[in-house]
Amino acid sequence: MDIVFQWLLLTAAVAAGWLAGRFSRSPERSRRVISDETSVRDRLQFLFTNYSDQAVENFVQSLAVNRDTVSLHLSIGAHFRHKGETDRAIVIHQNLLARPELPARFSPQVTFELALDYLNAGLLDRAEALMHQLMGDRDYGRRAASQLIDLYQQEREWGKAGQVARTLMKDGVDPELEKTLAYITCELADEALKHDDRWGAQKLLKEALEYDSSCVRATFIGMTMLIRQGSFRDAASQSLKVFEQNPEFGSEAIDRLMKLEREHGDIGRLVKKLRKLYATWPSTSLLLALVDSVERASGRPAAIDLLRMELEVRPSVRGLLRLVEMAGYEKGMTTDEGRLVSRIGHLLLANRPVYRCVNCGFSGQQLHWLCPSCKNWETVRPIQGVEAE
Repeated sequence: MDIVFQWLLLTAAVAAGWLAGRFSRSPERSRRVISDETSVRDRLQFLFTNYSDQAVENFVQSLAVNRDTVSLHLSIGAHFRHKGETDRAIVIHQNLLARPELPARFSPQVTFELALDYLNAGLLDRAEALMHQLMGDRDYGRRAASQLIDLYQQEREWGKAGQVARTLMKDGVDPELEKTLAYITCELADEALKHDDRWGAQKLLKEALEYDSSCVRATFIGMTMLIRQGSFRDAASQSLKVFEQNPEFGSEAIDRLMKLEREHGDIGRLVKKLRKLYATWPSTSLLLALVDSVERASGRPAAIDLLRMELEVRPSVRGLLRLVEMAGYEKGMTTDEGRLVSRIGHLLLANRPVYRCVNCGFSGQQLHWLCPSCKNWETVRPIQGVEAE
């Protein structure tokens, strides 16, 4: 009885609102189609708050389907999906598609909403089939393709993701899509390299850089290939390319460069390279690499002087810790005091995120080329600042 009573109240509330709106608006306004889903959802918020979901669902099932009520159905379906009651949303959208009186122009929109329901429910095969069905639609084709790319990236089906992305590229130049294609192609190159297909990997890297010449990932994979071939000098030169592509990833390039140069390089040439880089793109990682190289080439006092001078201009916790470690007992600082400074500095840095997404703010201690949160490529970058770079 409670559900029946609530359903009657709900019907009365909607009817009263409809009548009030009908007699209070102009004839021209009354002919408009209710198509603003956000507005409809706002108007329904009172009903969602004051009536049970079962009563709302019963009301929807009994509601006529026409061009003026489709948005109402869709809003209530989205309401259930956002609440996590995906099963109810699926039923509403499936029933809506099955109704012969559904205006044909609304069919793609309802299909898209049902595909989102399936994605939410983890029914990926069903979602994939519906998104493919919508690919050629004028209004929902691009949105469906974007969802497919996200789905294939989640499943690491890079070949399928690239195929859909290339289909979208036919509609015109899109820088974000070009970056996506570049990174998808890098994933394929990485897989080829794991299977020792160097020729295939090299071809894919060239393709990735054609999509996006600033693709840092392609440069790093290219470095790996050169190292495997024993071309250490070429690999070191390749790392410098990163600073021109995106200097925010300079710390990643420097880590690779220093490892190469320690094992196969010339210390004098390395110092010159690092000084030139630091003058143009100063960072903590680059400074510490330069200090390490100067110490090896000219001795510790010269390295300490360089580090102290640069910390005056660009202070950093990591730089300070390195100075304490190198200088030791100096200017009245006892060994215990030096250890205390070092301990506090390390505590400040402990468990702090090293990388942060510039798009959504996701942070962590591991570099992700594809942000786990917002699903954008190359937006997770080394954090800048006194306690980072």
